[in-house]
Amino acid sequence: MDAIRIGSDARAFPATTTVPVTPTTGGGFGDLLRSAVDNVERLENEAGQAVQAVAAGQEQDLHNTMIALEKADVSFQLLMQVRNKVIAAYETIMRMQV
Repeated sequence: MDAIRIGSDARAFPATTTVPVTPTTGGGFGDLLRSAVDNVERLENEAGQAVQAVAAGQEQDLHNTMIALEKADVSFQLLMQVRNKVIAAYETIMRMQV
């Protein structure tokens, strides 16, 4: 049975990795939601174009079309769940007594 040396290639990987952090410029939650809505809209447009290309006979790859449709659907469902949570949080705040 051959033994595998674990420590032999340890120098090939850096000891620590850093993730660059970009400071926020005061955008806030509204800008985050706006970018999420824009992203969902972009995915839905791409899915619509893929469906039109398949329907017109320009594209033969049905798998990528279905993947684009599912990406758009999942991102829309996620956006709707975030909206529902925001509305529920707003309603909870409005019910609080001051």
